[in-house]
Amino acid sequence: MKLLRYGPIGQEKPGALDAQGNIRDLSSLVPDLTPDWLTPKQLAVLSSIDLTAMPLVDAGVRIGVPVAGIRQFIAIGLNYRKHAEEAGLGMPEEPVVFCKAITCIGGPNDDIQLPKDSIATDWEVELAFVMGATTHQVSEADALNYVAGYCLSNDVSERDWQINHGPTWFKGKSFPTFGPLGPWLLTADEVPDPQNIPLSLQVNGVERQNSNTVDMIFSVKQIIAYLSQIMILLPGDVVITGTPSGVALGMKPPQYLKAGDVVTLSAGGLGSQTQRVK
Repeated sequence: MKLLRYGPIGQEKPGALDAQGNIRDLSSLVPDLTPDWLTPKQLAVLSSIDLTAMPLVDAGVRIGVPVAGIRQFIAIGLNYRKHAEEAGLGMPEEPVVFCKAITCIGGPNDDIQLPKDSIATDWEVELAFVMGATTHQVSEADALNYVAGYCLSNDVSERDWQINHGPTWFKGKSFPTFGPLGPWLLTADEVPDPQNIPLSLQVNGVERQNSNTVDMIFSVKQIIAYLSQIMILLPGDVVITGTPSGVALGMKPPQYLKAGDVVTLSAGGLGSQTQRVK
């Protein structure tokens, strides 16, 4: 099932995509797609809805963040073999973990706002997964059972703040608009193998990233098992899993984003995003 939220910022309503690609309004049945609705029991309720009986939504409506009430936004760095080589930092022996502020999260097609005096704003297409249950000290064998679904993300990054303002990546990753998610949450039952998802990104129509999650150093199940040893993951928590090679930082010379640029991302069944840089 493809679950989404639509409408103006702060006024989003819950919806789902039907078999014909139309948005159907679920607000008469579901208050919002909050973490409480991402549990296996509640997802089963949602999957039983006859979408053809739900009201159609205007195709031109704004698409918001697919999940409301996100409490933790966690990221994995240097998690693609070719990207680690591109960065010249070698293969990590354990997952590189950092956080992004939840206030950076935005809809899939919302504008990217350059920070004041930014000199190095970069793109990063990534697979995100959303937790559907409280998760603590789980095994790799059981890890995927705790996932509600998957979505597309852009881990927008200001490299000057990330690299040159102390050893805390959070600083370059958390500016407002730096966390586009969506357009929808594809429920886990429709993703038999999260390690076989194509990822691509273009800037102004020029391909910059083209890869597949098969190149990940640490798989989704490994990431969940690892994180669950050091923290408690909650329903609705979002984890983004690293980016492939092809970021601006790796270009010679780097070609960072500037006002007027258009960034387009896609990931197979996870849909696509388009962001304009302001």
